Amino acid sequence: MLPHASAWGYFFKMALPQFYHKGIFTKGEELWLDEDTVRHVLQVLRMQAGDKIGLTNGEGYAAVAVITKTEKRKCGIVLENIHFYEPRKCHLHLAVAFTKNSSRNEWLLEKATELGVSTIIPISAERSEKEKTRYGRWNSILVSALLQSQQYYLPMLLEMTDIKTLTGTYIGVQQKLIGHCIEQNERRPLAEMLKPGCDTILLIGPEGDFSQEEVNLCTENGFKGVSFGWQRLRTETAAMAACAYFNLVNI
Repeated sequence: MLPHASAWGYFFKMALPQFYHKGIFTKGEELWLDEDTVRHVLQVLRMQAGDKIGLTNGEGYAAVAVITKTEKRKCGIVLENIHFYEPRKCHLHLAVAFTKNSSRNEWLLEKATELGVSTIIPISAERSEKEKTRYGRWNSILVSALLQSQQYYLPMLLEMTDIKTLTGTYIGVQQKLIGHCIEQNERRPLAEMLKPGCDTILLIGPEGDFSQEEVNLCTENGFKGVSFGWQRLRTETAAMAACAYFNLVNI
């Protein structure tokens, strides 16, 4: 029998070091930890057979595992208890035109994950900077932020997507918003337009903003223009403001 969710949450978050392990969890299953986790468990934490760790697979499952075997570069575990956390009732799909500054992009990925975004979609916009995609490194950042913020759902990080493809992919999403700075196009404050309880896709443009043609295309496909206040924000700042406000109205 699994522990009550609140008791489990306290035990898992407070008492055990947490790690990420991709895959399906089954009670009593024997697993080998991946090389990076082994290094941390054995060399950094100096854990031994009989010690326990917490695991999440980023798909809503958390597990308590006991270490059963330790070798120089290998660590075997058995899953003792498993708990499933229900997903959020509404999801934020964040579509962002990354900048040419790698550190700012990585900061965005980290903070968006901490704020519980469901999907991160790098946008290829007309005025986008040509940033090299580093999906291996980016995914590691998502995993680290997931564990740091004690969550159980890893955001989906999609491939680079152009505006036309994106507008045709998210047709069924309840709330479709685009942040831009074109004054002649209708825009309303984010706080007014972002309604609670709705799955939402939000587009944040590049440093040079979306082009008029891109905004028109999005508007024709049901996207509503939003503003973030009288000041002009950097791409990653606007994205974080949106994530934080989405969380605030959906507590």
